[in-house]
Amino acid sequence: MLKSFAAACLAAIVTVPMAAQSNMAQPEKFTAFAVDTSTMTPRAGTAQVDITINRWSTDADRTGLIEILRSKGQDALLEALQKMPVVGFINTPGSLRYDLHFARQIPQPEGGRRIVLGTDRYIGSWEAANHPRTVDYPFTVIELQLDKNGLGKGWASIYTKVTATESGNVELENFTNEPVMLNEVHPVK
Repeated sequence: MLKSFAAACLAAIVTVPMAAQSNMAQPEKFTAFAVDTSTMTPRAGTAQVDITINRWSTDADRTGLIEILRSKGQDALLEALQKMPVVGFINTPGSLRYDLHFARQIPQPEGGRRIVLGTDRYIGSWEAANHPRTVDYPFTVIELQLDKNGLGKGWASIYTKVTATESGNVELENFTNEPVMLNEVHPVK
């Protein structure tokens, strides 16, 4: 599961065609039911997740981020991503919203689309002061798979490491044993 999730996100980050991105007249909003069965929580947790996309990242954004990762590594990628404009946000009821800095959509042959979202992960004061292994996983990556009606499912890798291989490919590594499952994804009007 993790390898297919990472491969799907990687393909979206690296190969999204230019025609897949367009200017948005209005923000797109989605809601999903998140189920976290990872090793990061003592028991399974559930919550509603709301996602708003105000604009899509450009081909130049994607290309620039990939080049930074390949030439300078994950730390430089994190710094560059943090400096990018906010393209949307995610939040759960009763929590702060988290800005998204990367959003791409990929049309699917059957009329649906895949959406890949990325951002830097919030690192709290305890984590910053104690520097556990989780600080090596500073990204959050989300993938939504939607049908032609905007309904579907998805995954969220909250703690993600991004590396470039010797061959130049981009790899995603999830810190936890399972990504958070996003069920019942649907648009909000």
